[in-house]
Amino acid sequence: FRDVLESRRGDRGDAYNLFWNPPSPLVSRRLRIPITERITADGAILTHLDEKDVFEAAKALEAEDIESVAIAFLHSYVNPAHEIAAAKALREAGYRGELSLSHEVSGEYREYERTSTTIVDAFVRPRMANYLKSLGERVRATGFRGKMLVTRSGGGAMTFEEAGRRPVETVLSGPAAGAEGAAELARRLGLGDAISIDVGGTSFDTCFIRGDRPPLMYEGSVVGLPVQVPWVDLRTIGAGGGSIAHVDRGGLMKVGPRSAGAQPGPACYDRGGTAATVTDAALVLGMLGQAKLSTGLMLKREKAEASLLELARELGLNDIKQTARGILTIVTSNMANAIREITIEQGHDPRTASIIAFGGAGPLFATLIARELGIREIVVPPHAGNFSAWGLLGADITRTAARTRILKLTDSSLPEINRILAASFETLGSDAVEGSITDSQDNEVALDLRFVGQEHSLTVPVPFRNGEVSASIDEIRKLFVAEYTKTFSHALEDDLEVVVMRATARTPLPPRTEKAVPGASLRPPETFDSYSFTEDAVLPFQIVPRMSLSAGDAITGPAIVLEQTATTYLDVGFSLRVGDEGSLLLTDKRTRS
Repeated sequence: FRDVLESRRGDRGDAYNLFWNPPSPLVSRRLRIPITERITADGAILTHLDEKDVFEAAKALEAEDIESVAIAFLHSYVNPAHEIAAAKALREAGYRGELSLSHEVSGEYREYERTSTTIVDAFVRPRMANYLKSLGERVRATGFRGKMLVTRSGGGAMTFEEAGRRPVETVLSGPAAGAEGAAELARRLGLGDAISIDVGGTSFDTCFIRGDRPPLMYEGSVVGLPVQVPWVDLRTIGAGGGSIAHVDRGGLMKVGPRSAGAQPGPACYDRGGTAATVTDAALVLGMLGQAKLSTGLMLKREKAEASLLELARELGLNDIKQTARGILTIVTSNMANAIREITIEQGHDPRTASIIAFGGAGPLFATLIARELGIREIVVPPHAGNFSAWGLLGADITRTAARTRILKLTDSSLPEINRILAASFETLGSDAVEGSITDSQDNEVALDLRFVGQEHSLTVPVPFRNGEVSASIDEIRKLFVAEYTKTFSHALEDDLEVVVMRATARTPLPPRTEKAVPGASLRPPETFDSYSFTEDAVLPFQIVPRMSLSAGDAITGPAIVLEQTATTYLDVGFSLRVGDEGSLLLTDKRTRS
């Protein structure tokens, strides 16, 4: 089992890439120390823990100056006694570094995935602990005396204290906050299905939202390594304002995933970057208006043109604007394809949804993406560049636990399911004492179910009231069959079995206090020549400061709406109306509803 990180699973990360290699393990083989012990799949102790092995390991850790240790034993998700004893023995031997125990990090089966998750947790734990401590001290120094929260990768928030204990659950917390905010905004506006798009300098994050909350998945990956914790079901690609355009060995232009980042940044930042980026292309086409960032940085058009000219020559072109259009067409297509993955490929029609666009560059690309996918309605929230922070401020505090027990789903197994869930909620309740903010708590349950004989399962939320599952076996089966049919377009008649029981304790926070959108006068707009993708021509675009818009105001494209944190590009055929809460509501008049 020492080599489980190399043996992995039998599949390949890229089936058609003959040169694909698996990611390197985070821990070298010499630092993976076998310990004599064995617990069987039903939790029985077959071989007792050899504490002498643990003490020898402690000496090796001290010699290597190790600051964090992951403890992962076979079947510890059923019986964690040996992991607990090993941790105790390490402390008695004098080890004072961080400890990550696999049964605490993930209570699920699948040895490789649970071990990988524990190692990722141990890898980020020291740095996360130091960061949270430093940040907390700086915030306290300002006089703040409230609770400090961090977003979970699976949505919701947790206290700094819990984030220090479960750092692996913060790995993709930023994009999760944006998706949470988009779900809340969609609910407020009564949009129905929504597609969030968050475009920054390096990445494009998108989520298909049905219902009150973003969908979850329960295993993701970080740099190709499996992580077995709840995640908001996002698709992320390397497509943002800093994405670099280049010519591949076949002579084709590609955009991303390499990025110029913030330093040196796009060529137009004039900070030493010379590669043509998405921002450079947008600037040359006039899509950024007066070309001034919220930081006060004036973008240098001549630098952008020079970078595009170099790229154009590689492509055998003389027209830098044609090159710029190509860059934006490619990156828009990449973004649209990511949305197709979470909609069309999963049986959903994106044309029935509304786009919620945020991030610094989300509103810039929203109309281009909508036109490619046939989506009619777009929402750009206030302060679009900071919208993920708004999502975090509205998140509930959540605590989650998952336990694997493979049980045939029958009336006789329900008491055992309820017992396991009760134990999970009891653990979550004790975890909440240190960081509790309110006394209110909602308990939610989901079951991972499959037909008997299958390997993989589907997660199905089930009703839970008064401390027990309140649905009958037949009702649970109907819920599962509906989800299975939606996913695979057919269902079986076989019996069901439960694989994992998932408990979520949700503590609602007090609602935010939000200021009304201030009224303003819509002054006569200036105009600026910009490229229209609809008309394939350079046209005069209205330049409208968002601060000049108030609820009920309406404008018709072509227009560019400028604000401190984002730029909204309104192509020909789109109209804009300001909603009562300040969102920009865009409609494509050329797309049928």
